[in-house]
Amino acid sequence: MSTVTPENELLKAIEVLKSKEWVDLTHTFGPDSPHFSAFKDAEIKTLFTHDDGFFAQRFNFPGQYGTHIDAPVHFVRNQRYLEELGLKELVLPLVVLDKSKEVEEKNDFILSIDDILSFEAEHGKIEAGTFVALRTDWSHRWPDKEAFENKDEEGNSHTPGWGIDALKFLFEERNIKAVGHETFDTDAAIDVRKNGSLIGEYYVLEQDTFQVELLTNLDKVPAKGAVIFNISPKPEKATGFPVRSFAILP
Repeated sequence: MSTVTPENELLKAIEVLKSKEWVDLTHTFGPDSPHFSAFKDAEIKTLFTHDDGFFAQRFNFPGQYGTHIDAPVHFVRNQRYLEELGLKELVLPLVVLDKSKEVEEKNDFILSIDDILSFEAEHGKIEAGTFVALRTDWSHRWPDKEAFENKDEEGNSHTPGWGIDALKFLFEERNIKAVGHETFDTDAAIDVRKNGSLIGEYYVLEQDTFQVELLTNLDKVPAKGAVIFNISPKPEKATGFPVRSFAILP
């Protein structure tokens, strides 16, 4: 008869997890960090110091600031708020599509279905229920605002992103759970100008799921085999919030 109790089984699982390599996928952010152009810089104010007996601060920033999680209601009416996402939804097998070389050569890179099929030819089919991250190494530009926005002389940004056909393929043909990327937006900047809106971001959130933006350190994670955790506070009726995303490697 086995003497392993559920408690011992859980403690053993923790030991196994802590023996693995953990990678922080989250930027440290502050008032001078890159952010969506329509938002003001974050403000951090000291309320009390140790001379008062304790150190406390007030933080003022939009929910979509720094590495952050977007709830479905961020773009889609009558969808779930952040507080309504289940804990088990936020811990998922991680797949990383590496397009960093392509983005280095062409900042306006847009991920296509062919890119996904090429990935699968090398690494195998993308499994259902996974979190798929687009690695572009755009995060290496952090915390330089100008480099992150990458504007031309006419003031137009040139940043990579997901193609709408690729997103539909992943959610409808591969039945993935969520996506993440290193830029401000799901869509490439050139697509936003062409379409007049963030159609890719709307599509993702319309699936009643979440996405994580401004990820970092995806270059330290394998194409398959890792697990991603996306942990955030639980403010009331929030459309999104800064998140502590991290991966545990196989």
